[in-house]
Amino acid sequence: QVQLVESGGGLVQAGGSLRLSCVASGRTFSSNAMGWFRQAPGKERAFVAAMSWSVTSTRYVDSVKGRFTISRDNAKNTVYLQMNSLKPEDTAVYYCAADSQVRFGPSVRHIDYDYWGQGTQVTVSS
Repeated sequence: QVQLVESGGGLVQAGGSLRLSCVASGRTFSSNAMGWFRQAPGKERAFVAAMSWSVTSTRYVDSVKGRFTISRDNAKNTVYLQMNSLKPEDTAVYYCAADSQVRFGPSVRHIDYDYWGQGTQVTVSS
């Protein structure tokens, strides 16, 4: 089992920044991917960013490219999501997820992720 705990959410004005953290514990998979997803009220959970643990391979949804950066600290089993130039449409609950399967690159599909954190709320005011 893998346990994921997110932190770093909060309320920020448009144009501001936040950094989300996700600490993984338990049976972590050093060769697999970690992802960030978000879910806004009344909407489905959507892919934001993902990174492979062992290979520096990242993927982003188009709407956050150039504003968000996913990174990792393997020694701390922690994945980060640096969010800059935040917009009101970024408001959502952000979830960290872990993929236990080895794939060719990190997946953007939430169904491929086996383990999920509890989520952290990000609210961007206009």
